Amino acid sequence: MSEAASRKRRGDNVIDATGARRGGTGDGARASEGAKDRRGSAAASTSRLSTRLARLLNMIPYFQANPGISAAEAAAELGVSSKQLMADLNQLWMCGLPGYGPGDLIDLSFSEESIEVTFSAGIDRPLRLTSLEATALLVALRSIADLPGMVDPSAAHAAIAKIESAITGREFAGPPLPVPVEAPAVATVRSALERDHALCLVYYSASRDVVSERIVDPIRIVLVDNNSYLQAWCRQAEGVRLFRLDRIEEATELAEPARPPAEAAADETAALDLFVDDPAVPLARLLIRPDYAWVLEQYPMHRVTAHPDGSVEATMRFATLDWMARLLLGFGAGVTVLGPAELVTAVRERSSSALAAYAGLEGVGPA
Repeated sequence: MSEAASRKRRGDNVIDATGARRGGTGDGARASEGAKDRRGSAAASTSRLSTRLARLLNMIPYFQANPGISAAEAAAELGVSSKQLMADLNQLWMCGLPGYGPGDLIDLSFSEESIEVTFSAGIDRPLRLTSLEATALLVALRSIADLPGMVDPSAAHAAIAKIESAITGREFAGPPLPVPVEAPAVATVRSALERDHALCLVYYSASRDVVSERIVDPIRIVLVDNNSYLQAWCRQAEGVRLFRLDRIEEATELAEPARPPAEAAADETAALDLFVDDPAVPLARLLIRPDYAWVLEQYPMHRVTAHPDGSVEATMRFATLDWMARLLLGFGAGVTVLGPAELVTAVRERSSSALAAYAGLEGVGPA
């Protein structure tokens, strides 16, 4: 028996043992689990190779456009580690046309300090997007460009124009399209994030219907339920909070560095669940008409009971009685308050006051 065959069988036994540990019983179960492991491993390997191939094919034009760039800078821009970059360069060094002599293989001069292409073997331009890839990219760019703070609007629209030109094969001949103006507060937030500075925010809290000023240490910008938020350590609350960017009325970048606690900065999911049930926060019980079912998708409500006529009972946490009463009045007869009693009273009193005000206007017309 050859050594290679022996090694192969030992490897197979390891896979079978792994399958048995996962709960398989008997040789058939072990073989099945082993096959699944091999298929999963093969799929993951294929995905990694495909990603690496695309990167390798684009690296030659990239280094031609950036002669003398350092390995650290290139790795940062290409989104890989310096170790992976050097492995890629060594792989590129062995690629080329049949013959594999001077003038056939790609040739590079590279070190940690500098990378240069001395022979490209004809790979002089990056890969082109397919029409499907370009369309998907345009849709994504347009979506994030319309969300405050996610990207620099001018950069996003410049990229959109370049992609559209590449698709059509011609430059846009008309007047330049207007680029959305970024709100000054949002631009300040992005600047503070880039420079790692603390911020002073004037923020409108819709749930409490108040405007407050607070000092925060920005962590990152996140997208939650199609709205962009600044995730930051609030020094006033001593915890991670989300600040919706379109509700930041003023932002001032401070000279002091941001200093969120390390564990808070590392937790990407901190505070992302905007509407965690808190027993200390009042809970409204609501009856929603069938034609007003859309409010269940627009507000943080939880379905409780669905009735045969299509109406739905739901609950919703609220911070202040006044804010919740005003919200519910805006729904008119589409949403009925079932509890708590103080909310029912508040909505009834506000409704009576509004009806009385309208009644006082009857018969009043222009002089």
